[in-house]
Amino acid sequence: MVEIQRHATHALLEVLGGSSLTPVLERIGRRHPALSNADRAAVQDLAYGSCRWLGTLREILRTLLSKPTTDAEVEALLLVALYQLEWTRAPAHAVVDGAVRTCARLGRASAKGLVNAVLRRFLRERDGLMEQARATPLGRFSYPQWWMDELERAYPRQYQAILDAGNLHPPLTLRVNRRRITVAAYLETLSAAGLPAEQVGPVAVMLHRPVPVQALPGFADGLVSVQDLAAQRAAQLLAPADGMRVLDACSAPGGKAAHLLEGAGIDLTAIDRDPQRLLRVRQNLERLGLEAHLIAADAGDPQSWWNGQPFDRVLLDAPCSASGVVRRHPDSKWLRRPDDLVRLAREQARLLSALWQTLAPGGTLLYATCSLFPAENQAPIADFLSAHKNVRRLPITELAQTDGQLLPDPRQDGFFYALLQKLPGQQT
Repeated sequence: MVEIQRHATHALLEVLGGSSLTPVLERIGRRHPALSNADRAAVQDLAYGSCRWLGTLREILRTLLSKPTTDAEVEALLLVALYQLEWTRAPAHAVVDGAVRTCARLGRASAKGLVNAVLRRFLRERDGLMEQARATPLGRFSYPQWWMDELERAYPRQYQAILDAGNLHPPLTLRVNRRRITVAAYLETLSAAGLPAEQVGPVAVMLHRPVPVQALPGFADGLVSVQDLAAQRAAQLLAPADGMRVLDACSAPGGKAAHLLEGAGIDLTAIDRDPQRLLRVRQNLERLGLEAHLIAADAGDPQSWWNGQPFDRVLLDAPCSASGVVRRHPDSKWLRRPDDLVRLAREQARLLSALWQTLAPGGTLLYATCSLFPAENQAPIADFLSAHKNVRRLPITELAQTDGQLLPDPRQDGFFYALLQKLPGQQT
């Protein structure tokens, strides 16, 4: 318990200091190879859960403390322990005892009495404290106020449901590699392995309960990949045909590139500016038995990588706030700032204009984000349409009523899609 709490406390501290949670947990794993798989999973659960409910936890702690603590480590430990007490099945006495002993491991032995008193008071007054915390928007939804304001402006009738969906544990959805196996056959394989699941899309299968990828039959052999239902729409909407030249800009980690290759015999170029992230694309394609031209470059600078031969299809999965996948990355709630939306919108516009040059007349570009904020979605598309004469936005029938926006729900993440066709015979 002590080591799990200690590592989770350090992970939360790093997030609060501006670091993304996934690489933080990876570093902890490398630095502490003796941690068992079960302990690694427990550290991850505490870190993710503490980020998911950080707003609520802060409201609880604010009430419990007579004055704010100036010790960031002790505060992070209390937040982690409060998460354990309210949202996990860990025995209360073990959590409290472990947190007190963790103080010493953190070099904060003088805080033992405070930690013990705060956690025991929470156990005595839990119901009232939770009710009081959830009386505030921060305690009820656990998001920064600016984030909640943005969603309320954009979705006045749905924003509370959107916020709640972002606090759910994400489902485990798989994309079946139809070059290797049919959906029906893979469902039978899952059933035989004691893993009930259902088909939720053309090649999408959702497990009734998540399991580690290592436990998925045929994962190592390339039968399936993990990919959310909303993300699987990208390849379906772009719909390349055999023989086409296709560009996947901002490709890492490669899920959409692989989906495109699984669906048609195309000549695919995948670009990412980060060579290490591009390595993940290569590894994913190798596992699936697929091939593509991989280029480490800035997709927004075609002169540095493009040979002038146009592409029939372009996928721009643009950098964004990731507000639509916050249940998978709850740390992003606390890492993002309002001015990030302005910076990201500029980058999205730069990439759109640059990649438009590489598209063949008559070809289509799919603009995609995993964002819910109109500043990253409808706004850059509207600006692009007004600035270019040789473009037509093609209708996406199932998303017509939401102007391309998929809202998150228990079955899928939040995504935005806009399909743009380059008109032949007209100047940009």
